[in-house]
Amino acid sequence: MISVKKILEDKPISVVFSVPPTATVIETLHLMAEKNIGAVVVLENENLVGIFSERDYARKGIIQGRKAKSTPISEVMTPKVFTVSCDMSIQECMQLFSQKKIRHLPVVENDRVVGVLSIGDIVNSIMFEQKVHIQFLEQYITQS
Repeated sequence: MISVKKILEDKPISVVFSVPPTATVIETLHLMAEKNIGAVVVLENENLVGIFSERDYARKGIIQGRKAKSTPISEVMTPKVFTVSCDMSIQECMQLFSQKKIRHLPVVENDRVVGVLSIGDIVNSIMFEQKVHIQFLEQYITQS
């Protein structure tokens, strides 16, 4: 079974993009657009205090009439963040994604955010694992 650690090692970008709680929504959206990411962690003195996603902006920002240029991210972020550790499996991540109806999971080790997994990262890992299994079975069948 694939671990969170393995997925992080295989990600093409290993940088954790973050903003402080005082960052404005527009600054955060610019970062997300520039880096082509769907969520950023909100860190205060390297401590995880929230996560902000495109969904947060849609539901808590624009629909409620908040101005992106003047609203601090702390007003629209999700403060209760579900996290995973490096030794967890992709099945455990899938359960969290499904049960909590979330799309991003910060990876925390020794009280530090070391990565962020998206549901797409998990799906890609599962697809790769299945491809490897299929290739193995095809080789086994053709050699028999």
